Amino acid sequence: MWGKMYNNAMNGKIVKLALIPIVILALGGYLFINRETLKNISNISFEFVEKNISRRVNTTEPLRKDSDDENSFLSIKGVIEETNKRRAEQGVSILTESEQLNISAQRKVDDMFKKQYFEHDSPTGQGAGDLVEEAGYEFVVVGENLALGNYKDDAVLVQAWMDSPGHRENILKSSYTQIGVAVAKGTFEGKETWLAVQHFAKPVSACPSINEENKEKIDSNNRELDAKKIELDAKKRELEDKPDNHEESVEYNKKVDEYNNLVTEYNKLLAETKDLVAQYNEEVQSFNNCAKE
Repeated sequence: MWGKMYNNAMNGKIVKLALIPIVILALGGYLFINRETLKNISNISFEFVEKNISRRVNTTEPLRKDSDDENSFLSIKGVIEETNKRRAEQGVSILTESEQLNISAQRKVDDMFKKQYFEHDSPTGQGAGDLVEEAGYEFVVVGENLALGNYKDDAVLVQAWMDSPGHRENILKSSYTQIGVAVAKGTFEGKETWLAVQHFAKPVSACPSINEENKEKIDSNNRELDAKKIELDAKKRELEDKPDNHEESVEYNKKVDEYNNLVTEYNKLLAETKDLVAQYNEEVQSFNNCAKE
């Protein structure tokens, strides 16, 4: 057959009829070469640990001394020293004096004399936590001990608190790191007497810090991820229409490349964000563990 075609070609007759089908087949194989392998995006899955500041307040029944000592005298410095002495004896870390807690304790003493009450909550419902916050002290736990009476001195007063289970627990609680004290003599229920207040606390600053800039970065990344996801969805819809000719195939392949490159960017940003979330959650959990102690 080929010999016949060749001979006819030499006579200048059917050469074109023999070559045309071959060219068409070659182009047909080339026209529909396109890449339909699209990269997959990762799923967004973030769970945040919530920061938990319970702001616990520990109190017990106020201590009242019925008998009087004619030479009664109390001091802030002495009460703090005697308190730390008892803690040291029990192997508990000593407390540092806080001026803010001194202020909140003094406000409590002044309020009890002014309104003539001897309770942890005032007639208006104000408690130790409220007073400490008003003094500008951020805390995770607060304790309050109250005493009324003419105790001989600071040692006798602190020992009286130590002999009371609830007050003793406050004095020896290991979670406290700071103390404030107020003592004053005035008229209560028509009698000259001393009022004493101890405010114990653990400040927020005693717990591990949380890098809030990480949370801001996470929020920014999430907004960027959402925008990229919308763009990816739009590009993927464009790729649903398959090419019909060579020119469309070339353009189609460009769109596939653009889509896959955007997926790579998206997945990289998502991985970075997940790492930031894990770091942020670890910091929050450490803070929460400290706040619960």
